[in-house]
Amino acid sequence: MDFTFSPEHQALRRLVREFAETEVAPLAAEIDRQHRVPRETLRKLGEIGLLGVCFPQEYGGMGAGETGYCILMEELGRICTSTATCVGAHIGIGAMAIHLDGNPEQKRKYLTPLARGEKIAAFGLTESNAGSDAANIRTRAVREGDSWILDGGKVFITNGGFADIVTVMAVTDPALGARGGVTAFIVETNWPGFKVAREEDKMGIRGTSTAELVFEELRVPHENVLGKVGEGFITFMKSLDMGRLTLGAACLGGAQAALEAAIYWARTRKQFGVELAHKQSVQWAIANIATEIEALRSLVYRVAWMVDTGQTGQEFSQLAAMCKMYGSEVASRAIDLALQIHGGLGITRDYPIERAFRDARIAEIFEGTNEVQRIVIATNIFREYGVRIRP
Repeated sequence: MDFTFSPEHQALRRLVREFAETEVAPLAAEIDRQHRVPRETLRKLGEIGLLGVCFPQEYGGMGAGETGYCILMEELGRICTSTATCVGAHIGIGAMAIHLDGNPEQKRKYLTPLARGEKIAAFGLTESNAGSDAANIRTRAVREGDSWILDGGKVFITNGGFADIVTVMAVTDPALGARGGVTAFIVETNWPGFKVAREEDKMGIRGTSTAELVFEELRVPHENVLGKVGEGFITFMKSLDMGRLTLGAACLGGAQAALEAAIYWARTRKQFGVELAHKQSVQWAIANIATEIEALRSLVYRVAWMVDTGQTGQEFSQLAAMCKMYGSEVASRAIDLALQIHGGLGITRDYPIERAFRDARIAEIFEGTNEVQRIVIATNIFREYGVRIRP
């Protein structure tokens, strides 16, 4: 068992950390207050190859695998959750769907500019009546000659307000539903019939675009079917598994940053004549969080290693759900501890922990709520013992 990073991955971490500290950190508070997507940061990430970090070099990527992508998300999550979220929606689910099930021509046409950062991706699954119940989508696609006519809409789509490419799931056979009646499509947002209806005003991750998208008789060429007709639900579930892993990596970065902030404050803040670090209650809390962070780090990079070695079956799906569930909850606990140690100053905007507290909450909801993750985990566990869980 080898728990070391390769020299290439170590060099990648140094590159990303330097970029995050010099290019991302100075903008983090500003983009939150202005509710502004850091487009300039995304452009720079593309210029140095990081928006294609995990994709093959033949399609414009860096070829650093899922381990490299987790390093990117951990380091961005350590500095700015909004930036990490934009990147995660672009790479981890939007472009990832094309990487996983796109044919060579689709990859050349779409994945290459996405990997280079020339275009930005989004992932269109959620609808007003199909959140955790993803199989309940109503967006419809009807075949008409060499095209499909798309009608319907999506909500809560990260990057939706400015994406160039959206991978969209739509019903193509209502009688079959999720089991053979749903198809994935690659949609260009400059096509007639595509509209951004509204942008959400959010509590956290305010430096992201969360949009409602509308499709009105939007004509999609048949060659833009992603994967096989009727198997879109499989494509999207595979993409979400990958996204859940790297969301866990971003949460790892956020938790680590919170721990470092808590330690710094405990070393410098005095109460009753001594630093907080000398208080046993503070010591135990920090010890607990540090242990959870190490457990999360091991889980994230073990699962990334599974992807890079081709182990993406049922066990991977279960462990990816664990990454997302455990990662989001560890981050929340770490940030809550850091805020408590900061005292009243922790809820002021003078300290990054206030922004981190607001940003962290969404991680327990998007890309499948933690309740859904627990269902996925339990279903897989019981299946091993011959028990089929009823929905």
